[in-house]
Amino acid sequence: MAVQVTVLPSPRCLFDDPVQICVAGLRPQQAVTLRASLVDESGELFQAHARYRAGSSGELDLSRSPALGGSYSGVEPMGLLWSLQSKAPYKRLAKRNVLTPFYVDLEVYKGHGDMSHLLGKCTNERWFLGEGVKRIPVREGRLKATLFLPSGPGPFPGLIDLYGSGGGLVEYRASLLASRGFVTLALAYMAFEDLPAMPEILELDYFEEAVNFLRKQQQVKDTGIGVLGLSKGADLALSMATFLPGIKAAVSISGSGFNSFIPLRGNGFTVPPHPYDLGRMKTSDESGLVDFSDVLDDHRDPATWECRIPMERSLAKFLFLSGLDDTNWKSDLYCRDAVQRLQQYGQEVEFCSYSGAGHLLEPPYLPLCQASIHKVLGVFVHWGGQWREHAKAQEDAWHRIQAFFWQHLMDSDIPKSKL
Repeated sequence: MAVQVTVLPSPRCLFDDPVQICVAGLRPQQAVTLRASLVDESGELFQAHARYRAGSSGELDLSRSPALGGSYSGVEPMGLLWSLQSKAPYKRLAKRNVLTPFYVDLEVYKGHGDMSHLLGKCTNERWFLGEGVKRIPVREGRLKATLFLPSGPGPFPGLIDLYGSGGGLVEYRASLLASRGFVTLALAYMAFEDLPAMPEILELDYFEEAVNFLRKQQQVKDTGIGVLGLSKGADLALSMATFLPGIKAAVSISGSGFNSFIPLRGNGFTVPPHPYDLGRMKTSDESGLVDFSDVLDDHRDPATWECRIPMERSLAKFLFLSGLDDTNWKSDLYCRDAVQRLQQYGQEVEFCSYSGAGHLLEPPYLPLCQASIHKVLGVFVHWGGQWREHAKAQEDAWHRIQAFFWQHLMDSDIPKSKL
C-alpha cells in the first residue's frame, strides 16, 4: 500500500482551524520524519519537522502519536504549524493578501536522517477568509480601512481591529474574525498611504469616524461595538472605550493602561505620551536585537499619571491579555496596573497572563516570532516568547477574545458553528 498523508476533516480550512494530520501505509514501528513547508508572499520559506515512529498497524495520527524530536517533541497535533521557522533569521509570518490561502506542504520521509527519501505528501490549504465573507476597501472621509462582512443578513457583533506601531493596514486577524461571525473593520492609523510613519499627534475624532462608519452598517447589531488592539493599538482601544460613545467592550493585547509614544488629542484635551528615553534601549552585541523594555519611565511615578487613560470613567467591559515573556516592553506589569486601577473603581475586568508567551500574540497556528524588524523604527526588535507556551497562549487567547465579544456584544455564548 502506498503511503498516504491526509488532513482531516478537510485539506481546505481556515487558518485558525485545528486539523488532524494522519499518515497511513507505513510499516509497523517504521521510523519516519514529517516536514511542513510554507512559502510566504515575499518568497520566504518557513519549515518545521518532527521525527515519529509508526504504530503497530503502520499508521500515525498526530493527535495521538508523540514526536520523538525535531522542531518539537511530544503529542502536538498542530506542532508542524506553530513551529514553522524561516531559513533566514528574524522573519515574521504574516498574511498580506487575505484573498489567497497559505499552502502548507506536508511530507513524510523515510527514517530519522537526512529527509532524502520521500514516501508521501499532501497540501493543507489554510484560508483567511471564510466562505461568503466580503472584503470591502474603505476610503470614506479620512478613513483608511478594510471592512469584512460575514455572509448572511445578521445582525452581527461589530468590531474595530487595531495593530501596533509598525503601522500599515493589517487585515488577517480582522478577516478571520469576520469568518467567525463578526463584522470587522481593520483600521490603519499610521504608516499607510498618506498617513505618516510616525505621527506628531493622533486625533481621537479619526477613530470616532471609524466607530460611526461601523455603527451605520446595516448588518451590525445596534447595541454597541467592540474594539481590540495589539501593543500601541491596545492603548488606543482603551482610549476609544473611554472617550467615545458606543463602545461596549474592549480587548487589550500586550498593551498598557497609559497612552504610549504619540499624543492623543480629543475634543478640548490632549493625553500626552508616557515619558520615555530611547537612550535606555539596549542593543545586543551578539545578535544586534534591540530591547525596549526599559525605555519607559516608571509607570508608578505620579509624574507620569497625566498619561494614564481614565478607563474607570468608561461603561465598557475590558479584557487584558499579556505574555510573561514579552521582551519588547513590560506589558504584563502595565496590564496588571490597569486591571488593579479598574478594580479599585469597582469595574468588571477580565485578565489573563500567559507564562512563556511573548509580545506578538496572534491568531492561533501562526508561529511565534521572537524577533523581527520594526517597520517604522527600522531596527530588529526582540519580542520574546517560548515556542510551545506561546502557541498554547494564542489558542486560548483567540477563544477568550471571541467568547468575550459574543458575551458583551450579543449577550450570548459563541455559536457552535463559529467554533
